[in-house]
Amino acid sequence: MIKSQRGMGALILVIVLAIAGALGYYAYKTFSKSDEPENCAGAFMYCMKVCRGTTTEAATAQLCKEGCERDQAICERQTK
Repeated sequence: MIKSQRGMGALILVIVLAIAGALGYYAYKTFSKSDEPENCAGAFMYCMKVCRGTTTEAATAQLCKEGCERDQAICERQTK
């Protein structure tokens, strides 16, 4: 009976360590994630996503889209 209790304790320890590792991994991914896109295309896609999510009128959406395109052109010029 003592031998099975030792095995049970080891199993519980492994489970606790696995859970702690998973929580640590997700915490790391959450806090290390940057909101900045990695390149001009990513910045453009993010900008367009924001435009679609925040504008409801056609004229405002068009202005937002033009702003994204202008920002993309500036970004591409700066990276060349």
